[in-house]
Amino acid sequence: MASIADFYAGKNILITGATGFMGKVLVEKLLRSCPDINALYILVRPKANQSPKDRIDNMLKSKLFSKLKEVSTDFQQKFVPISSDLMQPGLGLSTEDEDMLKAHIHVIFHCAATIRFDEPLKRALRLNVAATQELLGLAEHMPKLEAFIHISTAYAHCNHKHIEDVVYPSPVEPNILLSSLEWMDDSIVDDITLRLLADWPNTYTFTKALAESIVNQHGEKFNTAIVRPSIIVASWREPFPGWIDNLNGPSGVLVAAGKGVMRTMMADNNAVADIIPVDVVINLMLAAGWYTAVQRPQSTLVYNCTTGGVNPILWGDIERSVMSTFKQIPLDKAFRRPNANFTSSYLSNRFWNLFTHKVPALAYDTYLRLSGNEPMMMKLYKKLHKAAGLLEYFSVRQWSWSSKNLDMLKGQLSAEDQQNFNFDVGHLNWLEYMEKYCIGAKKYILNEDMADIPAAKQHLKKLRNICYTCNTLLLVFVWHIFIAQSQVANDLWSYMNLTAHLS
Repeated sequence: MASIADFYAGKNILITGATGFMGKVLVEKLLRSCPDINALYILVRPKANQSPKDRIDNMLKSKLFSKLKEVSTDFQQKFVPISSDLMQPGLGLSTEDEDMLKAHIHVIFHCAATIRFDEPLKRALRLNVAATQELLGLAEHMPKLEAFIHISTAYAHCNHKHIEDVVYPSPVEPNILLSSLEWMDDSIVDDITLRLLADWPNTYTFTKALAESIVNQHGEKFNTAIVRPSIIVASWREPFPGWIDNLNGPSGVLVAAGKGVMRTMMADNNAVADIIPVDVVINLMLAAGWYTAVQRPQSTLVYNCTTGGVNPILWGDIERSVMSTFKQIPLDKAFRRPNANFTSSYLSNRFWNLFTHKVPALAYDTYLRLSGNEPMMMKLYKKLHKAAGLLEYFSVRQWSWSSKNLDMLKGQLSAEDQQNFNFDVGHLNWLEYMEKYCIGAKKYILNEDMADIPAAKQHLKKLRNICYTCNTLLLVFVWHIFIAQSQVANDLWSYMNLTAHLS
C-alpha cells in the first residue's frame, strides 16, 4: 500500500469542526505531514462581522501553526472556506457549495460536535445526531468519496464497564427520537431528558451513541470508520509538546489548581484517568482514513483511542505531578499556593469545599466590596464547582476498552508511517508529559511568559509567609479563647512554672 502521505496527495479533504481544538491540530498535521494534498474544504459557521475566511485567517494566527509556517509558505492557498451552520437544515449550505462538495471531496473528517456535557438534549441532538445524518446524506452523492471518518468518544457506551471496538445497538432509534422531539416544547424535552438518558450520564455521551448508530447504517453505502478517543488533552509531541488552548475537561481543573483556586475535587486516586494526547488522536484519524479508503473494509471499523489498557496513569499520579510541577514552575499571580487534593469521599469533598473554597471566597469578596470593587470569587467558584461536578462521573469510575482494531491498524503501517503518524502510547512517559502539559497550560492558555517564573516563585514565597503568619495567629487565638481559659490549661501552666522553679 502507498504511504499515508502519498495517499493524501492530490486529495480534497472536507473537515467539520476545523476551528475547534482537535480540528485545528488536524488541519496543522495534514498540511505539515501531507504537503501534497490538493485542498482543505472547511465548513465554518460565520459569526458577527466575521466571514468564514476571516475565521480561518484568525485561526492561523495561533502559535500552533508556527512550525508549519517555517516549512511551508503557500499552505494558505489550500483552504476552501465554506459557510455552514450545523444547527440549520441542510447544514446551512448554499446550493452552489453543496454541488461543489459533491463533485470534489475524497475524504471527510467529521469532528464537529457540541462537547458540553450539560447541553440541552434538543440542541445536542441537532448538533451531534441530526447534523451527522445530514452530512452522511450529502456524502452519499459524492462519487469520489473514499472514506468517511467520524469522531465519537470512548465514553459513548459508558453504560458498559468493558467497551469493545464494535458499534453497539442504539439505545433508541435515532430517527424516531428526532422526529418525536421536533414538535415538543423545550420545557417538555427538559422534563423527560433524564428518563431518555437512562444509564448515560449526560446528553453528550447519549447523543454520541446515537450518532455512531447512524454512521454504521451508512457503512453499507460507502467506506466509514469511527474513532473513539477518551479524554483529549494537550499534545505529546506534535507540532510541539504541551499544546493546549482551552479549559475543557481536566485542563480547567489543572489551571485552577495551579492558581491555588481549587483545593479539592472528587476523584478516585486509585482509578485510571484515561487521558489521551490530541496528536495521538489526530495521527490515528489520518491512519484510519488511509486504511478505510485503501482496504475498503466490509463493515464500519471502530478504533478505541485510549491509554488505560496500554500505559495507564492514575488520578492520584496526575494530582502529584501537577502539584509538583506548579510548585517548581508556578503560574503568575496565584491566589494561593498550589495544594489541591483529590478525594473519593463525598463528605470530605463537601467539607473542604466549604473551608478551602467558599470561606476564603466570601472573605475575598467582602474585601473587594469594601474596597469598591466588584466581587468575583464566589461566581468563579460556582463555575468551577459546576465544571468539576460534570467531570466527576468520569473521575470516580474507570473503564476498559478493546484495542484489537487499533493494534491491527498499527501493524499495517510501514516503519516510516509508524514514526510520522505515531499513535502508540506505550512509550509515553507520563511524568515528562504532565510537566509539559502544565507548562503548555501556562504558555498557551494563560499566555504567561516563562521569563516571569522567578517573580512567580517570589510571589509563592510571600503567600507561604502569609499562610504561616495566619496559621500562627489562628493557633494563638484558639489557644487564648478555647484552651487558655480552661482549668486543664491553668494546671498545666502552673506545673510548668513549678518545674522551672525547682530546677
